[in-house]
Amino acid sequence: MSKRTKRGRLHAKKLPASAHKPSRPLTPRQVEALHDELIAFHCLFRQVFRRQEQRHWSAVYLCGQLSNIERKTMEPMILALQGADPKAVRALQQFIGQGTWPAQALILEQQGRIAEWLGDPQGIVIVDGSGFPKQGDDSVGVARQYCGHLGKVANCQEGVFLVYASPRGYAFLDCRLYLHADWFAPDHQARWQKCGIPKDISFQTEPELATAMLQGLVRRAVLPFRWVACDEHFGQNPAFLDSVAALGKWYFAEVPVDTRVWLRMPPVELSGPSLRGPARTRPRVALHAARPLAVRDLPLRLSKSDWKRYTIQAGSKGPIIADFAFLRVTTVRDELPGERVWLVIRKSVGAAPDLKFLVSNAPPTCALHDLVRLSGWRWPIETVLEEGKSEVGMDHYETRTWAGWHHHMAHTFLAHLFLVRLQLQFKKTPALTIAQARQLVASALNGDPQVLIQASAITAYYQRRNHAAYHSHCKRTRLRHR
Repeated sequence: MSKRTKRGRLHAKKLPASAHKPSRPLTPRQVEALHDELIAFHCLFRQVFRRQEQRHWSAVYLCGQLSNIERKTMEPMILALQGADPKAVRALQQFIGQGTWPAQALILEQQGRIAEWLGDPQGIVIVDGSGFPKQGDDSVGVARQYCGHLGKVANCQEGVFLVYASPRGYAFLDCRLYLHADWFAPDHQARWQKCGIPKDISFQTEPELATAMLQGLVRRAVLPFRWVACDEHFGQNPAFLDSVAALGKWYFAEVPVDTRVWLRMPPVELSGPSLRGPARTRPRVALHAARPLAVRDLPLRLSKSDWKRYTIQAGSKGPIIADFAFLRVTTVRDELPGERVWLVIRKSVGAAPDLKFLVSNAPPTCALHDLVRLSGWRWPIETVLEEGKSEVGMDHYETRTWAGWHHHMAHTFLAHLFLVRLQLQFKKTPALTIAQARQLVASALNGDPQVLIQASAITAYYQRRNHAAYHSHCKRTRLRHR
């Protein structure tokens, strides 16, 4: 399951939890010890909180997000953890919604731990946006805009997120709340004050927010990474791709089918005197040069021998197989030739193949199997966002303020990172999923001996079932692609 890269460096292939055969299940005593593990983990970040009460409410919120309550908002958290206590509810609401502790400082502390626990020189930073549907107009940043969570335009908040992925695992890295252009209109100033938006915030597009976060990662130089991966929402933005390249990183970006490229570098006529008409004030592509082509037209120019079949990765439902073609092309920048890049065309296997087009500024010497591997490495951010929403209440918040949104997200990252940490600690139980880890933590917080025994048995049962389902999917995949 490991292979050497072209540079001779051993690089492990990341497998889903279900691909690993379950080993000896965790004992009730090991499950019970997770309570102390959580306390020790939280102490790693105590310097972010200046006062004792801040540390207390941070621990309460973290326990609430890891608990089994269905709706992980503040009132249910307090009812489950401390009983009917209105003062405690108000105190927790104040801690998240108006607290003065710095959310970004908590995120930066987590980045240091991620570097320590998951860091890899060939690590990948994945960029994506995620929407949070909202009712009404009182929540900070809410607007009628495209919501990826719903797949349509809706009333929602939109965040931009970074996730780190390496052969050791994956975790949330950073986030920014996107403020729609409507929020910068004069009639929204009262809402700015009500939501506590800092006065120095200026309008930035989602790619610009992502660029700012990446620049911060490179400037701090805490986290090692080589690649930046993104979907076509970011890949269709040349300024974003160029900013990644300017940071000395290699992007691997999905692009729309109408993206234009030159197969060969076209000749360029510089500015200056012209044989016909007025002098040229800027360079232009020579009139006799070939016109750039839309990437959707390129597969028609390829022969059967140009395609090679690869197994991208072992997914939760068995190996993912696709056909690939690799071309060196020239990008179009303001109607002039840009840099030479890889164009990777990925075609799914089946009766109705689906085509994806991806570009990368990796050097010409980059091994093709690395590009294949990268084509299957957008899943961590989709997985992390799903785990955040389904397991630790990422989208359950009710706070409406700027500070509240960022405080909640910083704690969501913290809760998820603890579960990632447990996966690393229990390497002898490699089949442990994030969902199973959270269930075990919730049982440890409960403390009932019978609950601990039951949690251990249920986890072992689901691991065996998931493993059997994985091998069943693998068998069907192999038969389908014979």
